[in-house]
Amino acid sequence: MSERLVTMLSQKEIAARVQELGAQIAQEYQDRPVVLVVVLKGSFIFASDLCRAIDKTNLRVDFLGVRSYGEGTETSGVVQITQDLSKPIAGEDVIIVEDIVDTGLTIAHLVDLFRTRQPRSVKVCSLLHKPARARVDVKVDYLGFTIEDKFVVGYGLDFAERYRNLPYIGVIERT
Repeated sequence: MSERLVTMLSQKEIAARVQELGAQIAQEYQDRPVVLVVVLKGSFIFASDLCRAIDKTNLRVDFLGVRSYGEGTETSGVVQITQDLSKPIAGEDVIIVEDIVDTGLTIAHLVDLFRTRQPRSVKVCSLLHKPARARVDVKVDYLGFTIEDKFVVGYGLDFAERYRNLPYIGVIERT
C-alpha cells in the first residue's frame, strides 16, 4: 500500500489567512502587551508566521510542550506537559497558539491550567478547527480555518513526526 498527499489548504490560502489573523490581533491589543504561548510541536510554523504578521513591538513569545497523540492518529485524551513556560504569565494578556482544535480536550485543559496562573486574560488562536471531532466545547477566539474530519499534515502538523515541513495542509490518501 502506498500513500499520496492531497492538498486541502494551499500555501497561498494559509499565508493570506495568517496575515488577517495577525492584523486582527494587532488591532485588538494595540495599546497593551501580549504573550503568544506557542503549543509545541505542531504550532511552531504557524506561530512563526503569525508573530511576524502581528504589527506591534510589545509582543512576547513563549513555548509550551504538550503531548496527547504519541505515534498514532487518535488522541489519548491525556494531556502531558513536556515543557513548561519560561516566565510567569500573571497579569499578562495571553493568546494560546495551537495548530488544530480537534477534540478540544488539550486546549480546554490548557485554558484551565493557565487561568490558575492568574493572567489578565486567556484567548485561543488556532489555525484549524475540526468541530466534527469535538468532545468538549471550547471557544476559539482567532480561527484560521474550519475543516472536515480528516487527518491532516503539513505546515507544522505531523504524522509520526513526518510531514511537518510541508508548506501546505494536506491529507494522506492510501492507495
